[in-house]
Amino acid sequence: MKNPINIVKYSGDVVAFDVNKLINSLRRSQASEELIQQIVAQVENQLYDGITTKKIYQMAFKILKGKSRVSASKYKLKKALMELGPSGFPFEKLVGKLLAHEGFSTEVGVIVQGNCVQHEVDVIAQKDNNHYMIECKYHSDQGRFCNVKIPLYIHSRFLDVEKQWEQQKGHEAKLHKGGLYTNTRFTSDAIQYGKCVGLLMTSWDYPRENGLKDRIDKSGLHPLTALTTLTKAEKTKLLDKGIVLCKELHEKPAFLEQIGIDKKRHKKILEDSKELCKST
Repeated sequence: MKNPINIVKYSGDVVAFDVNKLINSLRRSQASEELIQQIVAQVENQLYDGITTKKIYQMAFKILKGKSRVSASKYKLKKALMELGPSGFPFEKLVGKLLAHEGFSTEVGVIVQGNCVQHEVDVIAQKDNNHYMIECKYHSDQGRFCNVKIPLYIHSRFLDVEKQWEQQKGHEAKLHKGGLYTNTRFTSDAIQYGKCVGLLMTSWDYPRENGLKDRIDKSGLHPLTALTTLTKAEKTKLLDKGIVLCKELHEKPAFLEQIGIDKKRHKKILEDSKELCKST
């Protein structure tokens, strides 16, 4: 029996390579089982002790991109969220769009008067009697987790806002909640504290089967940074114009011309963005 190959994660932790994790991440791309097995075989042939998860991802992504651009775009969702930065505003907009898709009326980047001071709130979301104040914690580095200090700070801000909300007419029956969304992961302490005080906590993979990755796949609200048909500079220009989703690009193709993309390339870009808009 061969010795297990140790790999280095983004966090610096060293773990044994688990082929099932690679298979599951490739299944999320909705590539065919045959292609997934081909990629796994090629990646396993190139593994060595001490290889990074980043390198494994790059190898798999390169093969996938050569076979199916749309599958490659789905596979790179986590990286696409990292590419939304550096201001964090496109991530807030994405969270607002996700909640709107789920039936909430939303406002992004709002100044809210608390009981003691004013607060700039990333997303306010309302549906029926639910009234949420949501903060978005964006990281451009996969190794950075959201620790317990963040929900502690957000909960104290929420309590100040809640006090003010409760004094408003028509709010007697409303359920007020604070929330925290991050594009990376929470530490176990952060989750424990969030659960204890009743914060809505959402990360890349939390809550299980209802994290960001699941909700983006279900809704088809993929960030335009997932597209393999756009250059990094072109993505930045579109983000600067406030375009965050493939869906927005598909609905307003004129933006491609506005940022100077050659007409010949429009078809491929729009075909891919249309495919990514399809919810699973």
